[in-house]
Amino acid sequence: MNPKRSNTIWGFVFIAPQLIGLLAFSLIPLIAAFVLSTLNWDGFGAAEFIGIDNFTYAFKNPDFQKAMTNTLYFALLTVPMGIFLALLTAVALNNVRMRVVYRLFFFMPVVTSSVAVAIVWMWLLNGDFGIINVLLKQIFGVQGPQWLTDLKLVLPSLAIVSIWKGIGFNMVLFLAGLQGISRDYYEASMIDGATKRQQFWRITLPLLSPTTLFVTIIAVIDSFKVFDTAFVMTSGGPAKASYTMVYHIYELAFKNFQFGKSSAAAVLLFVIILFFTLLQTHYSRKWVHYAD
Repeated sequence: MNPKRSNTIWGFVFIAPQLIGLLAFSLIPLIAAFVLSTLNWDGFGAAEFIGIDNFTYAFKNPDFQKAMTNTLYFALLTVPMGIFLALLTAVALNNVRMRVVYRLFFFMPVVTSSVAVAIVWMWLLNGDFGIINVLLKQIFGVQGPQWLTDLKLVLPSLAIVSIWKGIGFNMVLFLAGLQGISRDYYEASMIDGATKRQQFWRITLPLLSPTTLFVTIIAVIDSFKVFDTAFVMTSGGPAKASYTMVYHIYELAFKNFQFGKSSAAAVLLFVIILFFTLLQTHYSRKWVHYAD
């Protein structure tokens, strides 16, 4: 066997685990979801082909509409604030000593189990004996709200948890982007008399725009996939005030055994996420700058 052919075979051997994982856990489930979305199937009996009826049902279903509204509102709450706080933290830590220690501190929530985080925050946000309300009472003398049972506060409360958990991941990405900006730009601007604020707006932000685009896309996708915190902390309540799209998909599939309708909702969620991703990519040409 010649060396070139041998290298090719060994190359396929090394990437085989990744390819198998991609097929088993991504491509096959994706194709299966599209196929199931056209069927009426409870998971046990014979499946019946019904075309687009599941999609028609989804658009007319009040639960789907409620879940989509809640998910969009949750994305609006988490994406801008999460990106702003991650950027602020990264800039603050960019030139400090012991940066690795601070990075580890902020990254710990990212690697912590979502269920564990949700349970801890359930105690913190408890309206009767949670430490947040206790501190509000002792420091400011005000009675804190019922964070997880108030219809208007439950989604903002879940958004706080989501932002707190994800800030470390986005911060690391911004730190990597900041480390990649050449010091020559700052030295040249200092010679021209630029202030720190002018350097931030004219150098840092524009050259950090590719990282910002990536973080924004990831943050939007994550916000649309929110499930674990809503499932553990509120079970979609009260009165479906924290009922999200993935929770709706879960409920249709594993509570009602309506796998066709659940798959149709999943396909619609996929299309919505794809639409927002393409939209961001399209308009990124106007504000994303790449260093020469």
